[in-house]
Amino acid sequence: MAFLDVKQVRKTFPGVVALDDIHLAVDLGTVHVLAGENGAGKSTLIRILTGVMPPDSGSILVEGRNALADRGAFDAIAYVPQELNLFRHMSVAENLFMPFGRSGFPGMALSRAALDRAAQPYLDRFAIRARPGQAAGSIAVSDQQLLQIARAATNKDFKVLILDEPTSSLTHAETDRLFAQLRQLRETGHAIIFVSHKMEEMFALGDRVTVLRNGRSVGHSSMAGIDERGLIRMMSGDEVALDQTFRPDVAPSGAPILEVTALSGAGFTDVSFSLQKGEILGFAGLVGAGRTELMQTLFGTRKASGGSVSFEGKPWRLGRPDLSVANGMLYLSEERKQDGILPMLSVRENIGISLVDRTSRAGLISRRAETRIVDKVIRDYDIRTSSREKKIRFLSGGNQQKAIIGRAMERRPRLLIFDEPTKGIDIRTKVEIYKIIRRLAEDGIGVILVSSEMAELRRCATRIVTLYHGRLTGSFDTDRTDADTLVAAIIGAGELSHAV
Repeated sequence: MAFLDVKQVRKTFPGVVALDDIHLAVDLGTVHVLAGENGAGKSTLIRILTGVMPPDSGSILVEGRNALADRGAFDAIAYVPQELNLFRHMSVAENLFMPFGRSGFPGMALSRAALDRAAQPYLDRFAIRARPGQAAGSIAVSDQQLLQIARAATNKDFKVLILDEPTSSLTHAETDRLFAQLRQLRETGHAIIFVSHKMEEMFALGDRVTVLRNGRSVGHSSMAGIDERGLIRMMSGDEVALDQTFRPDVAPSGAPILEVTALSGAGFTDVSFSLQKGEILGFAGLVGAGRTELMQTLFGTRKASGGSVSFEGKPWRLGRPDLSVANGMLYLSEERKQDGILPMLSVRENIGISLVDRTSRAGLISRRAETRIVDKVIRDYDIRTSSREKKIRFLSGGNQQKAIIGRAMERRPRLLIFDEPTKGIDIRTKVEIYKIIRRLAEDGIGVILVSSEMAELRRCATRIVTLYHGRLTGSFDTDRTDADTLVAAIIGAGELSHAV
């Protein structure tokens, strides 16, 4: 019998069958990939496996114990969510060992010095760039992600570790270090349930895979017994073209819509580039290269320390995001759940909140006008929701992102900045978003695409600008540049190219 044995699990919500006849068998000493598109049921299954939510029917055995009757069996399962879930104002060491009893620090009186001493080996082991006494919210996002993973490893009872998109904020080097630790856990007899939308990670780390589709388990295989195309087919139910590109078919023309000259700010220095209408301009770089800081400075949520920007041939006033929105420049943040949506509000409210100037009169919102626009966005962007009144937090990541894009487009922008638009999104939904971005560019909108996925940039961007440690290292025509040249530029090993 498998250490974790799930059989015939079913879970329904009003009007929705979320899971139906789910089977999952996880052995110790293995990495078990849980694969599926957004909305396939992975998150619901994880909530059940961690004891947060009971199934309607079925069985869950943990080392032979009925976890639904004996909830102590769930203590063997540790979970690290995709979203950051730390106490930001508490120290790194305090976050690492909470809850204290579960990590071996029983009692009410805790020694801060003892916590700090116990924390240091974990910080070293997971290469977390922080001191035990630092506030968790003050360290880099990538280190916060590693801290969450290290916290799971402090659970003295855990045998199964569930990781949900653990590398979404990590550099390649940090991902390699994490994978080395996960392989070590596997060798010491732990099991890892690994959730990712990145195919290369599934095949690099996984031993076995279970695939969910539309709330059902539709396949089980060894990773050695399946290839990438077969796994995608199992996840989606059809073929997805892996080599398709999404660059605009219409060549950009005319004067640049955006010209940036020697712009400097926190995290970047002396950056210059231009963007034309109808172009998708990609930005590549490692975590910490300054891409997001640059985009937030252009939009106005960060202050510039030098340089100038012109938009549609006119000097651009930096530091005023309200003017950016009013004049047609919009920024879609990489932190979708933190900065992009209002999770406790409905789909209608999330879309309608930015359209009050079009749906209200004398301070009162017209529900009819709002509903007409919202329904159009849902239809035009194929947002899959059972109702416009459904809370947006219950939509898949891909449908949340499409709602954010649709909301932005109702503002009739002239320039859109996408920061990691497909983070945590499955392959088929990525293709849908790529098509939306291409359509926007072909409609004459200037598009900036920031992405950590080189394949994504090469599939979508007309040109790619590379940054390293806050400095521009190149501007490359995608069609005429190979992957090695781009990688050399983002790690600072390539020569600065002439801007294309």
